[in-house]
Amino acid sequence: MALFRKPEEKQQTDELELLRQEIIRAKMPSSVEGHALKELDKLEKTPPEATEYAIGIHYLEYLVTLPWYVLTDDNLDLGHAEAILNHEHAGLHQVKERILEYLAVRTLKIKRPFNLLLVDDEEIARSNLEHILNKEGHQVATAADGAEALRQMNSAQFDLVLTDLRMAKLGGMELLEEIKRDHPNVEVIIITGYATVDSAVEALQKGAYHYLAKPLKIDEVRSTVGKALAKKKREHKPRGPVLCFVGPPGTGKTSLGRSIASALGRKFIRLSFGGMKDEAEIRGHRRSYAGAMPGRIIDAIRRTGSRNPVFMLDEIDKVGQDFRGDPASALLEVLDPEQNEKFLDYYLDVPFDLSSVMFIATANLVDPIPRPLLDRMEVLALPGYTDEEKVRIAQDFLIPRQVETAGLSPYKSEFTREAIVKIVREHTREAGLRNLEREIGSICRKIARAILKEDGKPKSFIVTPVEVERYLGPRKFHHEVAEAKDRVGVATGLVWTETGGSIIFVEATRMKGTKGLILTGSLGEVMQESAQAALSYIRSNAVTFGIDPDFFSEHDIHIHVPAGAIPKDGPSAGLTIAVALISLLSGRAAGRDVAVTGELTLNGRILPVGGVREKILGARWAGVKVVILPEKNRVDLENLDQEIRGNLQVVLCSSVEEVTDLVLR
Repeated sequence: MALFRKPEEKQQTDELELLRQEIIRAKMPSSVEGHALKELDKLEKTPPEATEYAIGIHYLEYLVTLPWYVLTDDNLDLGHAEAILNHEHAGLHQVKERILEYLAVRTLKIKRPFNLLLVDDEEIARSNLEHILNKEGHQVATAADGAEALRQMNSAQFDLVLTDLRMAKLGGMELLEEIKRDHPNVEVIIITGYATVDSAVEALQKGAYHYLAKPLKIDEVRSTVGKALAKKKREHKPRGPVLCFVGPPGTGKTSLGRSIASALGRKFIRLSFGGMKDEAEIRGHRRSYAGAMPGRIIDAIRRTGSRNPVFMLDEIDKVGQDFRGDPASALLEVLDPEQNEKFLDYYLDVPFDLSSVMFIATANLVDPIPRPLLDRMEVLALPGYTDEEKVRIAQDFLIPRQVETAGLSPYKSEFTREAIVKIVREHTREAGLRNLEREIGSICRKIARAILKEDGKPKSFIVTPVEVERYLGPRKFHHEVAEAKDRVGVATGLVWTETGGSIIFVEATRMKGTKGLILTGSLGEVMQESAQAALSYIRSNAVTFGIDPDFFSEHDIHIHVPAGAIPKDGPSAGLTIAVALISLLSGRAAGRDVAVTGELTLNGRILPVGGVREKILGARWAGVKVVILPEKNRVDLENLDQEIRGNLQVVLCSSVEEVTDLVLR
């Protein structure tokens, strides 16, 4: 009957046979290969014109092309990694240290020799086998019988035990039972000169990895030990860390991920999560749906062709949710080291190992990230750069890149340090570097146009502060604090936003009324409660600050934070509001060049705040001379480099009286 097969049937048979060979060549995990072959058997009974046939073919082709065991070798040279990170990024010491620590741990675990225990009551047999295993680079301990072996296992950790079957005190079979009961992860190989089928079956049923008969063959011993330790080798490799870079825009979070991939010698994947609302983007669709597709995690790994890339989950704080599911919850399985070893994509319907992937998430703020998801990540802060760091980065990275982009490479170019400082301080105000690079690019483009006007005659150009003002115009930003006067009822505070640290002014005034408290400036619930608590504290301690105790009985108090169109909230404005009120009610002007941050309780305790580094940078950009922090932020202050503090005076206070003595004139 095969001679009369229809052409389309022969084509189907050839196609399926070719696919069967590809499945076998793919060397997938045994469970996945069995699943694929079952799907192939179903296709053999399915007409080619059926929709299920095309879906099944596409599914099997997708399974075959996944990198089930394809791993790129990590470059574990710490010096090489450190050189790349330092060359491509200035500062960011904490992040660089964490990457180098990961490499150090990985190197030590991979290079750690295996500990083997050799148990045999014949000294010659022990010595010969010990010599063979030592030459393979293993650390070998020996025991003359099973009882001694158990004592050693209780005091040391072993990866593999090779034991003789017949021994005087405690035989190999009994030792196997004891080991599997108390140390189930330790592999055991039985060795005997009295090999029988029954004893071999019994040993394997009780959990032995293999059964070797004497006289031993060296190649067989090496092969069996190597296979037994293969699983242990995978356990020795540390799981890929899950890092979360948090910082304002333009601080180099994405480019740092690329540098990490380059330092490790891994492939790099970037997946943006901004606005993602469909859970199927992570888990994929079930094949029963028309147009089903795998999730973007699996699909990106397939396109990369490696099972251990550096995978960047960009803008993870901007993940949304709607009727299509919650992508942030779906990410829990992806990022959990205890679960991602068997990540189940709905389209694949078979587990895929993500434990070797190095996941790096980026975010501007921590608060929007769901708490269970945040708990699975190690947060590393990438705060804003100091002026000194910006100047250095501009000289080493930004200017050469913009000169090349503008086609000015054939010309000798130079930006003086004074010119760069002028751009940084008068034409940009940001935690990152994007606007700085834009301004430098604008200057380069104007120079390129000027060169063309002169028929390319100038062979060099030097950008000085005069040229900066000519090309970019008058300064765009001023130091609000340095150029303002001290006023009664106006205090300077520090805030931390998604764009970095900054200052705010809290204004307070009073008018005739009946004990009303007016709050304006788009204040959130937390800041409104901070204002109420600050007023209550001052009313209960009016005498301490030299204020009339009845100041509120016939007056209204109005507290306003300028820039009313911008929403403001957070637990760090209570102390600033209290200072503004005390200044108003005591008639003493508050120093504009003294910035305050801290939360105030009803009994006068000053609570610590977050974002100390960003707030100090914001104070420096605004021209503040003195910053007052809560005493409980001493640790944060001690962790700051002197370069970040600069000439700024930072004072730690534990009471409101200390703060008012420093702020009020």
